[in-house]
Amino acid sequence: MPFNVGHQSSIPIKISSLVKTKTNSDELKVGVCDLMAWLCLLMILSTCQTTWAFDTRSESKLSNLTRVLLESAREPEFFGWLIWIRRRIHEYPELAFEEDNTSQLIKSELDSLGSNTAGLLQRLGWWVRLGQGCSRGSGLEQTWMPSQFSLIIWKEMVEWEHKSKNNGKMHACGHDAHVAMLLGAAKLLERMKDELKGTVKLVFQPGEESYGGAYHMLKEGALDNFQGIFGLHVAPEIPVGTVSSRPGPMLAASGRFIATINGKGGHAARPQDTRDPVLAASFSILALQQIVSRETDPLDAMVVSVSFVEAGQAGNVIPETVRFGGSIRSLTTEGLVFLQQRVKQIVEMQAAVHQCTASLDFMEEKMRPYPSTVNDEAMYEHAKQVGEALLGESNVLLAPMTMGAEDFSFYSQKMKAAFFFIGTKNEAVRSVKRLHSPYFVIDEEVLPIGAAFHAAVAIAYLDGHAMDTQ
Repeated sequence: MPFNVGHQSSIPIKISSLVKTKTNSDELKVGVCDLMAWLCLLMILSTCQTTWAFDTRSESKLSNLTRVLLESAREPEFFGWLIWIRRRIHEYPELAFEEDNTSQLIKSELDSLGSNTAGLLQRLGWWVRLGQGCSRGSGLEQTWMPSQFSLIIWKEMVEWEHKSKNNGKMHACGHDAHVAMLLGAAKLLERMKDELKGTVKLVFQPGEESYGGAYHMLKEGALDNFQGIFGLHVAPEIPVGTVSSRPGPMLAASGRFIATINGKGGHAARPQDTRDPVLAASFSILALQQIVSRETDPLDAMVVSVSFVEAGQAGNVIPETVRFGGSIRSLTTEGLVFLQQRVKQIVEMQAAVHQCTASLDFMEEKMRPYPSTVNDEAMYEHAKQVGEALLGESNVLLAPMTMGAEDFSFYSQKMKAAFFFIGTKNEAVRSVKRLHSPYFVIDEEVLPIGAAFHAAVAIAYLDGHAMDTQ
């Protein structure tokens, strides 16, 4: 077994933290912070009517909190532990829903905190509770949720001591760092457990890359009765020491498709005896590009990309079958449904025109389509204020909307959500390549920042809610 379970171990999975606080009102449940590790999230659930008080901490108290947390995370022993976790995970990447060693490594780290853990998704995902608990009849719960751990199928091209030892697989999206940061937040919260006004539940989620692990976490009931969630993902486009996000729509809804066109093969010298699926596929691909250019409002962002075509191999034979496929994207979930309908209609009709038949597979079970990621304005504003106290107002940036997709979106459909990017760009250590590159590198100075950011968002939220309900 490549991971040493028992000393400083961890895993790329999604983490969630649940918090209960003592108040004089009926029990409030505040929900989940998801490190979408590829992120981190903070979820919050309220079971009764209350005013959300994100700014109840004075500016000086919030600044002091963030300073103490960041200084603690940057202590040499703590920082070294964060680096060890991240590198250990990086060396042994595992495919979605096959993260057995990673999962055991995470559980070992959680067990070292001395708290109870429970398994999810065939014991690949885990959660742990930290804090004081709550009295009968009152309480506030807050949850940190997904820290993702799935990998990218690339051969790592960066030569360094901790290069991936699983050939053809690598962590090229930062999930190794996401897990390390959220485990770091768990340790910071454990140190302050006597001061927590509630109980924090950390939840680690597997299977983020293309397989919708968040959807399965929700299906298992891991986030039932929660109202809010916070997520964090590394971003090599912005410098270390900065974070970015935006209120409202942020990331696209996305889905995959595979089209199969069947015709009648034959010799290239006698095309009249064939029903050419290559011609039908060619017209289909061209027609698909007209969906966005001629059927949608230019102000509504949508993308249809055909990324592969498979046909015959011989130069003198017209094949019987052609397969092609790609992805569809929209900044609204409704737009994604429209694209699915039109892709199906166009391919089937073009095939019929050329006397062929067609079938479409949107892979809704194997690679479930992702909805769009939409930030709740109040949750966004809370995390933004914490980020400004931690890093300075000028280092909390307004992120542009992009057509990338994230399975954090499943959480944002169910509860109030805020998803943030955390910068890793540093030319001095070659941390400049984009996500999913075989040359992807992370500046590990981001690890204590991410850990402190997670912990501060949770503590400040609990403090604000506790004061608001007294």
